[in-house]
Amino acid sequence: MVCINVLSRFYINCMDLSIRKLITGGNSRSVTVKKNIVGSFLVKGISIIVSLLLVPLTLGYVSSEIYGIWLTISSIMVWLGFFDVGFTLGLKNKLAEAIALNDWKRGKALVSTTYFMMVLIFIPLCIILEMIIPHINWASFLNVKEVYNDDIIKALYVLSACFCLQMIVNVLTAVIAAYQKVALSSSFPVIGNILSLVAIFILTKTCSPSLMALAFALSMMPVLVVIIASLILYHKNFNKVAPSIKAIEKKYIKDLFNLGASFFIIQLQVVILFQCTNILISNISGPQEVTAYNISYKYIGIAMMAYTIILSPLWPAFTDAYTKRDFNWMRSVYRKMTKVYLLSVIIMVIMVVVSPIAYKLWIGNKADIPFLMTLLVAVYMMINNWDSLQVNLINGIGTIKLQLYVTLIGLVLHIPLSLLLGNFIGAYGVLCSMIFINVIYSIFFTIQINKILKQQASGIWLK
Repeated sequence: MVCINVLSRFYINCMDLSIRKLITGGNSRSVTVKKNIVGSFLVKGISIIVSLLLVPLTLGYVSSEIYGIWLTISSIMVWLGFFDVGFTLGLKNKLAEAIALNDWKRGKALVSTTYFMMVLIFIPLCIILEMIIPHINWASFLNVKEVYNDDIIKALYVLSACFCLQMIVNVLTAVIAAYQKVALSSSFPVIGNILSLVAIFILTKTCSPSLMALAFALSMMPVLVVIIASLILYHKNFNKVAPSIKAIEKKYIKDLFNLGASFFIIQLQVVILFQCTNILISNISGPQEVTAYNISYKYIGIAMMAYTIILSPLWPAFTDAYTKRDFNWMRSVYRKMTKVYLLSVIIMVIMVVVSPIAYKLWIGNKADIPFLMTLLVAVYMMINNWDSLQVNLINGIGTIKLQLYVTLIGLVLHIPLSLLLGNFIGAYGVLCSMIFINVIYSIFFTIQINKILKQQASGIWLK
């Protein structure tokens, strides 16, 4: 018995040593990436649990129809998030470059100027939104019963205010990414969702179903988390680049805007391709189909979430590597990520097969999720995951001119194609459009990243 215990402890110690060696092996950049991945997995594990609990709890508080309305109006706000003209994404690249070169004065100026521009954009936008909201017939626009119109207006008042504030304070996440501490920023939404979960639980016990109360619970909590985090982190971890009015420099507005404007156009297609999906489905098939789509997206998204965790630290890491011309490291990481992608595909296939059982255990009979909906969502995510790998690395390198032109296809094509196909196959037509467009993206961006990594890129492929 003693011998068995000794052997067990030896085995555990060896395993612990092997894991630590796996994480701490390689150069400092690789170690940072791996630590971020491990940390993000721990955070996202909690996030998955909270997200899964949030859906049935919310459906227990409001009806499937009201939940569908909430999903639709909250997606409208995400549209407006791109009014930052890509400033935060531009900051992530530019600040990562400054940190790689230990240029802290420039880093502080970049952060301060970004905050200044976000305030300049979103405070006026908030005022305009609050003035416009009551003058729109939202029930007609969203294809829902007229009785919901007043509730939608009240919810939008809350949502727009929280959203604009969040867009300002979310500059912090770009700063954290530039420092290659992605795991840290990924904890903010999790904490926010936990607080939202608690708030909704309280609502189920104390308040009748209310769209406005739901909006407050789901939109206010994440904002509070980032505000508190900003106060702490800029005082301690990121004090070298802490925003200051004195550090604002107008010359960096152009610097951030040039890169940010390109990111803005690219992000705009993301809005149209994904966030507009809820609106399109609602208009084509009604809010209940929005609920079905979003639940299947959340379910298959578990696999996508795990993949994204591994992918996210690579953007700032590739900025650092490209700045230092470390192509060997970049090629090695790309080969490893293709294997990770194939694993994510296998997991999604399994999830599709067992989805009827999974839905039954998860949400019971609270919503009907067609198998075809789950299948098409999975196909879209498989293609999108491959596209995301190419794009994430290209964005880190900063060679996004080709991406700017190619994504115009999504901007122009998605809505008319979705409406055309929607006339024949309903909500599934929207997903088919998304799949088709992402296939086009993947072809172009796979060619581009391979040219860059082989140092054979020139012209549009390297701009």
